[in-house]
Amino acid sequence: MNAEMDATASVQVDFDVPARMRDGVVLRADVYRPSGVGPWPTLVVRTPYNKGGAADNVWNGFSPTEVARSGFIMVIQDVRGRYASDGVWEPLRHEGPDGFDTIAWAAQLAGSNGRVGMVGGSYCGNTQWQAAIQQPPALKAITPLMTWTDPSEALVARGGATQISVITSWSLAAGFDWLSRQRLTDKEMTDRVASLVEDFDGLESDGFWGLPITDLPVLRRYGTPVFVEPGAATDVDATQHMRVRGSHPRVQVPSLHSGGWYDSCLQGTIDNFTAMRDLGRESRLIIGPWTHEDFGNRIGAQDFGIMSSRNAGAHPNGSWSDEVLAFLRRHLTDDAPAITSAPVRIFVMGLNQWRDEDAWPLQRSRDVRWNLHPGGGLGAAELPLGAEPSEIDYDPADPVPTHGGTLGVGPGRGPIDQTLVESRPDVLTFTSAVLEENLEVTGRIRVRLHVQSTAPSTDWVARLCDVDPDGRSLNLTDGILRIDSGADEAQEIEIDLWSTSNVFLAGHRIRVQVTNSCFPRWDRNLNTGDQRGTEFVTAHQRLYHDASRPSYIELPVVPEEEERASGT
Repeated sequence: MNAEMDATASVQVDFDVPARMRDGVVLRADVYRPSGVGPWPTLVVRTPYNKGGAADNVWNGFSPTEVARSGFIMVIQDVRGRYASDGVWEPLRHEGPDGFDTIAWAAQLAGSNGRVGMVGGSYCGNTQWQAAIQQPPALKAITPLMTWTDPSEALVARGGATQISVITSWSLAAGFDWLSRQRLTDKEMTDRVASLVEDFDGLESDGFWGLPITDLPVLRRYGTPVFVEPGAATDVDATQHMRVRGSHPRVQVPSLHSGGWYDSCLQGTIDNFTAMRDLGRESRLIIGPWTHEDFGNRIGAQDFGIMSSRNAGAHPNGSWSDEVLAFLRRHLTDDAPAITSAPVRIFVMGLNQWRDEDAWPLQRSRDVRWNLHPGGGLGAAELPLGAEPSEIDYDPADPVPTHGGTLGVGPGRGPIDQTLVESRPDVLTFTSAVLEENLEVTGRIRVRLHVQSTAPSTDWVARLCDVDPDGRSLNLTDGILRIDSGADEAQEIEIDLWSTSNVFLAGHRIRVQVTNSCFPRWDRNLNTGDQRGTEFVTAHQRLYHDASRPSYIELPVVPEEEERASGT
């Protein structure tokens, strides 16, 4: 262990500080301390992404040096089997007991006041939950950023479809450090790394397309650890080790949850917040217009304004990081002032403004059905009259490409103009008349469809878009549902589009897309009823929208201020 002192910042850094886990495996952390003797509250980040890069880790939201200068000890630890830490890496399998042991160790560090909080997002957010579930006595607060509650409905799957892009690209990207531990010769290492880089760069054109989907060839070539095998992404038992849902009652500490409207873990973040609130724990929620990796004002094709960025001073409590540190300070020290702001802070897109709320979901919202009409109309009042169904063909050899949305990894995240997608013959669009006044939609969104397919199994995808006066169609939120269709039998289905907050401005239009794929975000349904095979067929799809079989989107509409004031 060595130490350095930054005289300018008055922060002492100890590198590779060892912590022995209960089974004897040693994990290592970098420890950032304020100048002086303390005692100081202690923050812990447990990461698989290399603690050595944490000083520039914009993704997690904190500079450890700045945190230390703010009066905290900051501990950044490589999880088991990663970078400086010993042991065998099995993604997310050891984070409960290792988290408990790390919290107990961190509370005893020189200068610590014995109270520990946790920070970090995604994987690092799940390490917080897994530690909190184990109830280490020194843990006093957690602040998970963009973290799921059920991995089968965010991280590795959704609606029964496998999130093949996340499983594959994350595993390959994380494989470089794993390869370095495999006792390869220099030549073997060079060859394997070169091959891995080539395959990673070729995922869009080749790797994602491999069959069988459940045993993806590009993953088999390397054997790099995965969150879960692609064929088991929807298996509750196979994903239990990284699940939060069902364990909330064991978490006794206050929690602050941060998410983004275009984040791949958005609904999990919200559900974690509401679960803790409903248990009577102190629980707070912040949602910006961000993706899983983008936190500035420019998200996808949309500029939400400078005040939308994560660290703009957009709130009475300061920036996002200021608010998180204030929350932690309150629970890790005796002299911090109480937080008086509302428990929920959301960014309302369209108006591009932050707004405090007392609860989620908003009690003043009301669900309004907007019916899909034959010919591509969308209306909130009248039901469609008798009409023939809309019909499209879905060919797994030519799936609808992923274009924006709540993506976990990769480029093209967030709101992206959907014009090219909507021009495809296998995408149905339903568009409202031009809105005469603003319409706010804030809350959970669901689509109910009456559908029919010639395939024994198929997927249905629905997407909500905001169409501006220039015709640009920007996606807001979407969802997928994999069904056993009972070939040629009509049925009613519900697709969960998760949540959003957006004001459709006067002069804009509301649009709903309906299709059968979004690849490579979700694996291609082969339309055979067997995703383990290599054969696929084209399916002929019908969407009904008549009075006896209506299809519609349910929008949580929030009345404008003057309507609320008058009680209308």
